[in-house]
Amino acid sequence: MHLTLQDLAWHDAVGRLIETLDRPNFWTSLTRLLGRYVPMDNWVVLIFSAGRPQLLAESPAQESASDSLFQDYLKGLYLLDPFYLANREAPQSGLFQLDDVAPECFEQTDYYQRYFRLNIVADEIHFNVQLDAERTLSLSLGSSTRFSHEHFALLGLIQPWVAGLMRQRCLFEQGFKRVPEAATDWQERVDSPGLHISSTLTSRETEVAQLMLSGCSNKEIARKLAISAETVKVHRRHLYNKLGIKSQSELFLLFLQAQE
Repeated sequence: MHLTLQDLAWHDAVGRLIETLDRPNFWTSLTRLLGRYVPMDNWVVLIFSAGRPQLLAESPAQESASDSLFQDYLKGLYLLDPFYLANREAPQSGLFQLDDVAPECFEQTDYYQRYFRLNIVADEIHFNVQLDAERTLSLSLGSSTRFSHEHFALLGLIQPWVAGLMRQRCLFEQGFKRVPEAATDWQERVDSPGLHISSTLTSRETEVAQLMLSGCSNKEIARKLAISAETVKVHRRHLYNKLGIKSQSELFLLFLQAQE
């Protein structure tokens, strides 16, 4: 077997990383190591569950970054996050890129334009480790440029190492002992005069509204809800009429009001 200097450097770095498993700087050390091989601009470690995501660690904020954007995510925008939605639909361990989980019309959504493009910038990759039936540990890497096929392939090669380290970190992470907060029910929190979303929309219309805001096309919504595309259009027309709105942007504004 022929080992290169790069191979030796990787194994040496992993060995040093194992020594930090019980230390506060573990996540920073892990992402610095990954950053030697794949360029990234930000990272965050979350626990996805049926409730609000739990934040375990995140990259230091840049001077130009707005921490309030990520706080908006934790308040309720996570309900539109493709990675969160994909995980709730089919929880599983693995390496996932934005293109793997993003709905067809994701880049046309207000969520993408007003949050993702500003906070994540261009592309995102997740290392997911399913802990049990309800919880998934997720390390998100964000980049201002698209990750290349070579970057994704490289991360795929080291994914077993990273996943193993993430799972072992659970033994020392206090965040795993906290009870997840209840999920945000945005429709019930909008109580402005004339809106009354909770009393006017049916549960199916609410499902359609959330899938619309997340970037799903009519065909995707129909597939997810096992209904016809024409029925989706009917639900969409009804919820617009009930809420007194004419566009998806107006629906997104109602969604934001619910987070305040």
